[in-house]
Amino acid sequence: MALAKHSSILVIGGGSWATALIKILSQNKSPLSWWMRDQSAIEHLKEHSHNPKYLQSATFDTQRIEISEDLLQLVTSAEIIIIAVPSAFVHGTLKHIPKDVLRNKIVFSALKGMIPETNAIPARYLHKTFEIPYENIGIICGPCHAEEVAMERLSYLTVACSNVKIAQIIAQKLSCRYIKTSISDDLFGTEFSAILKNVYALATGICAGIGYGDNFQAVLISNSIREIEKFIDAIHPIHRDTKTSAYLGDLLVTAYSKFSRNRTFGFMIGKGYSVKTAQLEMNMIAEGYYAVKSLHEIKQEFDVEMPILETVYSILYERKAPKKELKSLTDQLD
Repeated sequence: MALAKHSSILVIGGGSWATALIKILSQNKSPLSWWMRDQSAIEHLKEHSHNPKYLQSATFDTQRIEISEDLLQLVTSAEIIIIAVPSAFVHGTLKHIPKDVLRNKIVFSALKGMIPETNAIPARYLHKTFEIPYENIGIICGPCHAEEVAMERLSYLTVACSNVKIAQIIAQKLSCRYIKTSISDDLFGTEFSAILKNVYALATGICAGIGYGDNFQAVLISNSIREIEKFIDAIHPIHRDTKTSAYLGDLLVTAYSKFSRNRTFGFMIGKGYSVKTAQLEMNMIAEGYYAVKSLHEIKQEFDVEMPILETVYSILYERKAPKKELKSLTDQLD
């Protein structure tokens, strides 16, 4: 599919990352539309020029953005679609969109989790469910937190697609004064890494909640990037450098940042909260919680040794005591 300089773009989602992407994309002059589920939030946006629930400091010229809850109409008219709803809600959001409407679109995921209904990464879900060619599917990943985008702090994004020309076009549309971009053709590696890093952020949060310090956290993270590398090499064995920003950088910011909801969720688990209580208290989606179950199953299929992921799984899904599980993990790290 050929893309013009001013191809129309649709962002699907009403949360913090969708809001941040709209802020970035509004810097250029491409036709821009925004789907939100909440009609009251749409009305607030149109009247007050900011999202009432997320990143309220970010303001928008709503005269230049088509904001609507009519997803089919927006998808039909857009050339480029960026999906930025939590992965647990993707299938429910898109299930009424006909295949022939999405099949010829350029679709990029800004998700950081697995699609639970199919136990698949977003790229595979989009390809299998809507028959979108892989060369028209991409991912937008970090290292980047929405909160710092809202504050216009210098941030970096990685745009991955097997079609490098499309990756370059999307990267150009995301580049602005405070956003620098790089491109990659490693769609599967970057997507799995973006999902895995949330699991390791959960681990760092659990450790912090229990009382482990910075010395141990450094060991935990250095082992985490090795687990990520082993996993994505088993899933998609191509040459890649996991020390670059799309892999190690994204892991670091998610594991250490005060804005990381996965680290926050893990911290609460380490402090003794139940999963349900932590979810209610946060009132936000921690993608890593849902991803760890899917990744645990895939890991077993490919027979990859991943003691950190297994420890997080046993704490969250088998309800084992965090202190005891972490003590056992410390003997497996180096």
